Amino acid sequence: YGIDCAIGAGPGPMLARMALREAVPGVTRVVPGEPDAVAEFLAERPVAALPGVGGATARTLCEYGLDTIGKVAAAPLSTLQRLTSARTGRELHEKASGVDRGRVVPNATSRSLATERPFSRDELDPSQHRRALLSATEELGTRLRALEKICRTLTLTVRYADRSSTTRSRTLKEPTAHSSALTATAYALYETLGLQRARVRAIGLRAEGLAPAEQASHQLTFDPVDEKVRRIEEVADRARAKFGPHAVMPGTLAA
Repeated sequence: YGIDCAIGAGPGPMLARMALREAVPGVTRVVPGEPDAVAEFLAERPVAALPGVGGATARTLCEYGLDTIGKVAAAPLSTLQRLTSARTGRELHEKASGVDRGRVVPNATSRSLATERPFSRDELDPSQHRRALLSATEELGTRLRALEKICRTLTLTVRYADRSSTTRSRTLKEPTAHSSALTATAYALYETLGLQRARVRAIGLRAEGLAPAEQASHQLTFDPVDEKVRRIEEVADRARAKFGPHAVMPGTLAA
């Protein structure tokens, strides 16, 4: 059907996801299961490429010279726990060492949702990058609410003209499915990249750590603007469900 797919494969879900980030359409990127091959694949990659490592954790590790996954794997467990926490330090040590505790469960409910916005040409304009981010977060928010899910983490992947890519993740202050919160986080992630005249080929977003919406903490708010936005969101969702995904969209995207 003329559709090119990028495929990442590995001995576990974590390594398969990392391989996918480096795959190109029409090519399968495979991480062999042998321990030496896994260590070689991970060693020189930046610590931020490790799933679950957000910007704050990456900065902390880099400040102490632990800027690659290989260096994190070689660091004493006690050091990692001192820099982060007991649980996070242990998870970091295991992941950096190639220990993948994730399991593939057939027919299981997805724990993430993803979308991508490719550009028809190499795009240098930051306003177009932000427009793509807005479109992506609107889609993710709509899909999350339709599934009655919330997400805990948002991951941004920017693919460049030379087929390289940059990935950043951020844990949300509160798990959410609201498009406005997702958009603010996506914009913040984009700003951390400090792109200057970068030739961007595509922008992808992934909502991770999905959980049932009833697990969200509901805080009272006295901000009439915030409440108005959320009521509009509910009406827009009903319109999209009835008339299609493009029935309602932000004015910036309609222009």
